[in-house]
Amino acid sequence: MDMTGLNMLAGWTTVGDTIMIEQMPIFGGYTGGVEETAICDVATTLASFGLFSGNFHLDGPIHIRWGVTTAKETLQIAAHAAAAIDANTDLLLANQYYPMAGPCTEMCLLETAAQAMVDTASGRELLSGSAAAKGVVQDKTTGMEARVMGAASQATCGMKVSDVNDILAKLVPSYEQYYTCAPAGKTFQECYDVRTVKPTAEYLEVYDKALATLRDFGLDIKQ
Repeated sequence: MDMTGLNMLAGWTTVGDTIMIEQMPIFGGYTGGVEETAICDVATTLASFGLFSGNFHLDGPIHIRWGVTTAKETLQIAAHAAAAIDANTDLLLANQYYPMAGPCTEMCLLETAAQAMVDTASGRELLSGSAAAKGVVQDKTTGMEARVMGAASQATCGMKVSDVNDILAKLVPSYEQYYTCAPAGKTFQECYDVRTVKPTAEYLEVYDKALATLRDFGLDIKQ
């Protein structure tokens, strides 16, 4: 971080702003594999508080090939890093969401739910998302992804980690197999009535189907 960034941080701290520090370690990049990237994740998370006076930290390990946070390896990294920090500190942790599939697809909702389960079970306090279609396509984010994120998180609260892992062992492979042909989904304007800001009947049907799939995998998820 250059002096401009440090000056900004000093100003924010002086006036009492809430400071969020974000970093997204790349699995398969300079930090290497799952274990090495998890170590990097923990180190940079701690640095965001100790060096930059952050109030909460926004994480989001990214897969170098797929560019998502919902792959098996990136979920493992996020889970181990959060669990380690949560067990030893009282720091506030968040996570960013970048599913492969676009809105109005069951795959997108299943990806989002999987990460919400991981984040909740590993002790994260804040969930930030979800930026569908890897967060790189214009108008490809809607409130329905956030809705399933919240519902999956609530359903995971109080569950044993072993039970969560049993569900994830079935859930994650169910969508990872489609990474090379993930559905592009639809834009916000196609998913919602833009005047009433309500989801279309089609997206509500897709949402209900995704919830049914999650229940089949063993998650007691509500509407």
